[in-house]
Amino acid sequence: MSYELIELRYEGDFATITMNSPKRRNALSSVCTTLMETIQAIPQPVLARVHAIATAAGCQLVATCDLAVASTEAVFATPGGKGGWFCTTPMVAVSRNIGRKRALEMLLTGDTIHAHTAADWGLINRVVSPDQLVEESQRLLEAATRGSFISKGMGKQAYYTQIDLPQHQAYAYAMEVMAAASQVPDAQEGMHAFLEKRKANFKQPS
Repeated sequence: MSYELIELRYEGDFATITMNSPKRRNALSSVCTTLMETIQAIPQPVLARVHAIATAAGCQLVATCDLAVASTEAVFATPGGKGGWFCTTPMVAVSRNIGRKRALEMLLTGDTIHAHTAADWGLINRVVSPDQLVEESQRLLEAATRGSFISKGMGKQAYYTQIDLPQHQAYAYAMEVMAAASQVPDAQEGMHAFLEKRKANFKQPS
């Protein structure tokens, strides 16, 4: 499936969305904020695969995704700090990934950071050579999706709910979710499989 700015391709259980507007450097407009919020709301893990430049809303998209793998040629920036249009929307996602001082350095200077720095700062998970990018991204995504889909979906939702709560509220919320999750059939199956020393047979998503 193809649109003006994106390509959507299915590969087995995974869907790949590719930004295909290199002349615009894959710029994303503010209307994509809804898309970014959806990424964190859906139960499926979402991985960003970055091969080149991710600036402004592109950097925001990387920061929003659950996981991110970049090539050694990738660079990241929130360049509004160099001009007259500060990257306030990208700031929301970026500042929730890398901490105040580093976020403000990116936002105020507008300078690019390279992939290894982005990994050190926590913006991405891994850096690999360009020829390994697809393979490593697939490996990480397969690892993140194996096991119980239901359990991981509940866990992802719980993560994004608790992350901005005060610690005592986060613990209270997490205990409620964990108690509820223990009653899900996949949790029962996982415990039985462990005790019986066999591979669990989790329910597959429909």
